[in-house]
Amino acid sequence: MSMLHKINYQLNKFPTVKKAIKRTYQLGMYGLSKKIRQEGQIVKLSPNDKFEYLFGYYNISPWDVQNRYVVFLRCVNAHKSVAPSEPAEITLLDMLTNKYIIVGRTHAWNVQQGCMLQWMGPDFDKQIIYNDFRDGRYCSVILNVHSNIERVLSLPIYAVANNGQTALTLDFSRLHRLRKGYGYSNIEEVTKLDKLPDAPCIWHMDLETGEARPLLHYIDFANFETRPEMRNAEHKVNHIMISPNGKRFMVLHRWLHGQKKYSRLVTCDLDGSGMYNVSDDNMISHCCWKNDYEILAFENKKNKGIGYYIMQDRTSNYERLWPDIIEDGHPSYSPNGEFVVTDTYPDKRRVSAIRVMDGGGIHTIVRVFAPFRYDNDMRCDLHPRWSRDGKWICFDAAFEGRRGLYMVPYEGKEL
Repeated sequence: MSMLHKINYQLNKFPTVKKAIKRTYQLGMYGLSKKIRQEGQIVKLSPNDKFEYLFGYYNISPWDVQNRYVVFLRCVNAHKSVAPSEPAEITLLDMLTNKYIIVGRTHAWNVQQGCMLQWMGPDFDKQIIYNDFRDGRYCSVILNVHSNIERVLSLPIYAVANNGQTALTLDFSRLHRLRKGYGYSNIEEVTKLDKLPDAPCIWHMDLETGEARPLLHYIDFANFETRPEMRNAEHKVNHIMISPNGKRFMVLHRWLHGQKKYSRLVTCDLDGSGMYNVSDDNMISHCCWKNDYEILAFENKKNKGIGYYIMQDRTSNYERLWPDIIEDGHPSYSPNGEFVVTDTYPDKRRVSAIRVMDGGGIHTIVRVFAPFRYDNDMRCDLHPRWSRDGKWICFDAAFEGRRGLYMVPYEGKEL
């Protein structure tokens, strides 16, 4: 681990101090550095108008199965509040006619993950699903974008199975309090006074019938292979992802003990059984399923350091990939499983990059400037995502002064 990474690791214990030092350092380095606004074969998807645009998280494709339609959010402001009170509009871009169509709106969204907007499997051609806030409750909406027929479900969604039959979700109000920019602020959290609530933290929902039931509680995680640091700590879960075959899911169990933060990766069967502790070396960040049995994650491994590792579910087997990469990012595999795309956070010049990794190395295909007003909880992560045919990579960015949606071709070339 480099000296800068050691300093960053220690400053994580003092987030307010870290933000101040980071801003001062970046302002100084930006003033001394060569300015970069954008580099790469970037094509803009969102229109040039007064609005801001975003899709949300990584590892979810905004394209339909034919790569004709792209869905994303249009909003008035995405740089002042991590979970804005004004609605965002569900926008459909017809790439054949270059027409933009507003097909719905949502009152439950945030600047990092949007409203979990995505196409519904197994066809990924007509229906989308997204979160909303109606009649005083969080919910999810299944909408046919061509007929405008919708169906409202009783719970919001976090992760959706590829077959379109099942979704998993969590407490978005608790997530908002403990991780700004990822939850929703419409309802005050009912468990805010409990560090370890005796309450559900993950729910299972049948998307065909709408039936929903609690799946796991916070105490289920705290009582599973308990560590001393979990006692008197505040617990949460985040980043649920369902395996491609819909049989297992992974989730990050995180707990805060004083100023210290801990994370581990846990996998389960879709009914909540078969819990397995895949990675438990204090720090694990962004993950994705490579296939039904392997998980790629940026994490720490004892005696190995931080980086990208491929792990086998329900085993202790792992392998480090691309040892030259020691910066966190948001990884996902291409549809054919040959490539991995990831991004970087803004460097000392406030420049973020998109990289594609394969057996031949690491290729940087995009560099964009990150304006200072998009920082900390309001940052605009690139969150790269593949098109269904693997020929394009879509990403959010703010190098033009406001959030927008862009894409870049991947042809095995780099800058």
